[in-house]
This record gives sequence, structure tokens and C-alpha cells, in this order.
Amino acid sequence: MLPALKPASRAIARRLTRHLRAYSTPPPAPRAGPSKPYRHEKAPPPPQAWLTRQLKQSPMAMRVFMKLFGALGYSSPKQIAARRALAMYEQLCARRAEEEKEFWSRDCYLPPTFQTWFTITNLHVWMLTTRLRALPAPHGQLHIQGLIDHFFLDVEDRIRLVLQPQALPAAPAPAPTDAPSADTPKPTRRRAPEALVTKQMKIFREQWAGLGMAFDLALVRDDVADTEMAGAIWRNLLGARGAQGIAYPDASAPASSAADAEASQGFRRSINPAGEIEKYGKFTPSALKREEARDDGSGVHDFEPAHADRYVAFPTTMAVLVAYVRREVARLARVEDAVILRGGDEIGKERSGVEQLKFGKIGTVEAELQDVLNA
Repeated sequence: MLPALKPASRAIARRLTRHLRAYSTPPPAPRAGPSKPYRHEKAPPPPQAWLTRQLKQSPMAMRVFMKLFGALGYSSPKQIAARRALAMYEQLCARRAEEEKEFWSRDCYLPPTFQTWFTITNLHVWMLTTRLRALPAPHGQLHIQGLIDHFFLDVEDRIRLVLQPQALPAAPAPAPTDAPSADTPKPTRRRAPEALVTKQMKIFREQWAGLGMAFDLALVRDDVADTEMAGAIWRNLLGARGAQGIAYPDASAPASSAADAEASQGFRRSINPAGEIEKYGKFTPSALKREEARDDGSGVHDFEPAHADRYVAFPTTMAVLVAYVRREVARLARVEDAVILRGGDEIGKERSGVEQLKFGKIGTVEAELQDVLNA
């Protein structure tokens, strides 16, 4: 039995953990702002820490180091699953919105916003969990928990970047006589409001739970028609556009008021009541109508009357997404457990074999369905 770690020992363990993380590439650091579309971009790998370089040069030091971290629980099944889940999340899920951005923009009319990235990533996290559930105990539960933990840690980091106020210029400090006068102090960074971050995290947790429940139900309920999954895709990915009917241009309206009529008639959206779903039943009909007409900045709402013809392609889009989800879930089910668990217990090899789990392209499903329709 190891004695309880003293505060100084715990501080040393935390410091060593930070150095050890240099073995893995950190999550990409997105750059986003209120005036720019949200983009998932890769960050250059950081320089290796001094301890990392020394351990790589000395096999003996590496063995001693790994024994120490094994005693501290770093080689426990929970930690192994967390490291493997991080590699899966970064390589399989977090990049999907950017990899298939043409399809999401062209066919689904999803704008390049943070909400779009979250919804697409959430869908792929769910698809991956359908396979992780089948892992033998305790690997299944540990991998799922690690995957979801990394997902929401990433979401919170990105929310803070998106909501972070603009930097304030730092007050110029009096420069020494021998210092060059051209030096300017760096602006100080401001923190995102905690109350706003907490509110957004609550909304995204509800969206995560809602999408998971809807697709789980569709996975076990649908047999041939796939109507349940098509409905889940329409509600969760396509914004339930047209749920209250389709607005068409009013040919009898005067030309001078055509723009006003289109603005008042065509803008409607499905609402998320500030992260508390029980509030939905408290809306009066008039309040609900006003809330649905308010622009929430997500960019997902009903089409304007001038673009009512876009609804015609939605059944095909839903069929493509249903086929894509079914194909990927079936493909993941055929992957052997050894491939999913490979390398998780070896430091630096957590990403081994993850590429074999990579999701396929949606465009190939679209081409297959088009061939069926043309036959």
C-alpha cells in the first residue's frame, strides 16, 4: 500500500503530468470571434518540454518514470481509456464539420457557426459511442465517459474563446532610458463572463442529451422505412425547418412592401428555451410566436418565401444522412475490439490504429443514392 501523498507530492505529480502530456498532440486551438465565421483550425505542435526530451534520451529514466506514474494511477484502466478516448475524439469527431463543410453548407444550409460545429460533432460522438458500448466491461463505460468528458471540455474551451471580450490595450509602462521607445506593451486578455459560459454549457448539454435519445430510439425502432431516424435528423441537424408550414411569396402583396412581408412571414425557427426545457410549456401562444421569430444568431431557421423551393430537396438530404448514419454505425460494429483498445496502455501510442475507425465521406453515400434514383 502506498502512503497518502502529501500536498508537495501531489504538486510534483501534477507537474509531471503536465510534462507527460507533451507526448500527445493537444486539441487544435480554434480562432473564432463574433464577426468571423467559426472555423476548426489545427494548431502547430508545441515545443517539447525539457523533461520529455530527457526521458526520450534515457530508457532507464523512462522506466523509472513510468513506474512512478503507475503507482500514481496513470496506468489505471480509467486513465488508459481517457487517453485513448482523447485520440478518438480529436482524430474522428472534432474535425468532421470542417472535412465535410461543403455538404453541410450546400445541402443542409447550415451556416459556419459554433452551433453548426457542435451539432455535427455531437452526431459523430454519438455514432462512435454506439460501438464503444459493445466493448467488454469496464472498457465500454470508461471509453464512453472519457469521450464525452473530452467533448465537453473542448466545447467549454471553444465557448470561452468565442465569448471572450476583445482585449483591452494595456496602459503604457514608463520605459527605462536605455529601452527602445518603439516597444509597446501587449494588450491584456479578458475572461469570458462565467454566467454566460454556464448558460451556454447548459444549453449544449441538453442538445447532447436530446440528440442521443432521439438517435438511440431511431436505432432500435426503425426496421426498413427509417422514418424515426429521418425525423431525428430533421429535428436535430436540419433545424426542423418547415415544421409550422412553408411560407410562399405573396403575389398579391404590393411591390413596395414585398421585402417587409417576406421578413415577417419567412423568419421562424425552432427554439431552445435558455437551457431549461421545462420553460417550453410555460410559453403562451403569443410569447412562443415572438420567440420563434427572434433571431438567435444560430443561422438555422425557416427559409424565406423566395427560397421555398429549397424544401423540395430536403427529403433527399434526409435520405443521404440516414444512409450515412446507418452505414457508419454498421461499419463501426464490424471493427474488432482489439483495434479500438490498441495502444491505450502505452504512453505515446494512444493514437495507434485510430485511423482505421475514421468516418467515411458523405459524398459517397450521396452518389450511391443518386445511382439508385437514376436506375
